[in-house]
Amino acid sequence: MIRFEMTVSVLPADIDEQDHVNNTVYLRWVQEVATAHWKSLASADAQAAIGWVVLRHEIDYKIPACLGDEIVLRTWVGEASRLKFERFTEIQRKIDHRLLAAARTLWVPIDTRTGKPTRVPPEVRARFST
Repeated sequence: MIRFEMTVSVLPADIDEQDHVNNTVYLRWVQEVATAHWKSLASADAQAAIGWVVLRHEIDYKIPACLGDEIVLRTWVGEASRLKFERFTEIQRKIDHRLLAAARTLWVPIDTRTGKPTRVPPEVRARFST
């Protein structure tokens, strides 16, 4: 299993009326780390040919993040078929390693030229999947 991680900071614009990170920010982070993972491993040819759309997001929120927190975003691909990738993401506070949220997302590959679902070649699946 290839895990990828990156760190982000909680910014003032991320904070909601309850004085913690808004739920939509967690979703943005899930998408940002997935995109960064794809770009870090996929060849230039694969990136040019394959785009991704979300079929489903599931997020379990555990504890809130607050302004100034440094956040570790960790992601990996679970089951990967030719037409669907299952991706997991953990969102953790860096200072104490507390799990803030966990997500499971289903992604569908699309042909960047047509915008239609496409099959992912075996060599691309092998770079990401378990």
